[in-house]
Amino acid sequence: MELDLIFQIAGVGIIVAVLSQLLKQSGREEQSLMVSIAGLVVVLFMVIREIGVLFDTIKNVFGF
Repeated sequence: MELDLIFQIAGVGIIVAVLSQLLKQSGREEQSLMVSIAGLVVVLFMVIREIGVLFDTIKNVFGF
């Protein structure tokens, strides 16, 4: 696992948290929820891509 991936996930989390708090304080709870869901989807796509690389590596190691 690369260290860059951890920093990218942390960066997305910080940005989502700040935006969510700003939207909640301005009375836009629905948009805050949508920002949180969008951040979750972005992080899931990043992790799914890495899981695909892991499966390819395992396939190459065992010769499947």
